[in-house]
Amino acid sequence: MANRVYICAMSNFTIVPVHSPVQEKQFLDVVEGIYRDNAAYVRPLDKDLRGIFDRKKNKFFRHGDAARWLAVDESGRAVGRIAAFVNDKYTKQFPGVGGMGFFECINDPGLAHQLMDEAKTWLLAKGMTAMDGPINFGERDRFWGLVIDQFQHAPYYGQNFNPDYYPQLFTSYGFEVYYNQFIYYRKVHDPLQEKFEQRAQMLMKDSRYTVEMINKKNKDKLAVEFKEVYNKAWGKREGEGFAGMSEAQARGIVNALYPIMDNKLGYFAYFEGEPIGFYIAIPEINAIFKSFRGKFGLWQKLQFLYRLKTGFCRTSVGLVFGVAPDHQGKGVEGLLFKKCSEELIRANVYDDVIITWIGDFNIKMINVIESLGGRMHQSMATLRYLFDRNAPFERHPYKV
Repeated sequence: MANRVYICAMSNFTIVPVHSPVQEKQFLDVVEGIYRDNAAYVRPLDKDLRGIFDRKKNKFFRHGDAARWLAVDESGRAVGRIAAFVNDKYTKQFPGVGGMGFFECINDPGLAHQLMDEAKTWLLAKGMTAMDGPINFGERDRFWGLVIDQFQHAPYYGQNFNPDYYPQLFTSYGFEVYYNQFIYYRKVHDPLQEKFEQRAQMLMKDSRYTVEMINKKNKDKLAVEFKEVYNKAWGKREGEGFAGMSEAQARGIVNALYPIMDNKLGYFAYFEGEPIGFYIAIPEINAIFKSFRGKFGLWQKLQFLYRLKTGFCRTSVGLVFGVAPDHQGKGVEGLLFKKCSEELIRANVYDDVIITWIGDFNIKMINVIESLGGRMHQSMATLRYLFDRNAPFERHPYKV
């Protein structure tokens, strides 16, 4: 890919494909100029971003490809970046749709649009007909979506973050909202709504239903039960073609979360001894990472472990919450939240919980979270750009 020289409102700049270690460092460091005066910003760990574009580490390269570009001004300073990717798993769900993400740019629409053109051109060469963004070359639980309101909130670990001028850069190019992403929060002391409290109390008297706190030391049990509940809860929702989570995948998730797991933030519900639901959260570790500015060497690791063990994180982040279809609406959801809240109040180690984003198409889960006392914290959006500008645009279908 050749370098391209453009003229924008700010100055001449060159778009450079990222190949060398020096360019990769510029790709990571471009955020320093863009967020220099943004008090809410937390720079992602450099190792996390490097891992996404490392062909040996990111399993998505087995069935996809990615490319990155930098925008460099006349002085050699990086003023913008973007990545584009194709993923066979994603195109299986959304035929012809590629992805763009890890976009950062100074407030200049001309520069931003040229970066987006680079992603579009690359995706067209890959046979794509549209691009979603800003999304991750990986799972949806990290680096997914554009912040569209409440820009003053610091991001939780793995959440995308952007200045308030980014939405205009995207919409002026032609992106449209494919679906909104709602982030909720709940105070530990917030009571359950009366109907959930009553149902939870009834289940507590029913010996067939039990709730247990996780034991992170028993990783085998945790992985097996995580897989069982996930496949029960998500199988019906995803419908035909749902492959299910393998035990190997479940073990991988448990191993990845293990260093930051807190037993008090994980609970499984059982019916006659069989796992039917779970709620798993982690400490909001970006509170620790903020001062690291992307670095995670030996000194940062020691600081991280010390702060994690000494109660530095007063907020938790709910990662997964699900109940098997046969037991939904019976009070299991409230029972899980009740047990978790009671333990957290007793331990006095966390003040609140942020619930990671829920797509606006998932009406059932939104109703559950709001009924359990979840309040809107922030909105994000996954946007889509159709390469054929005359093609009709359709939003993500709603799930019932």
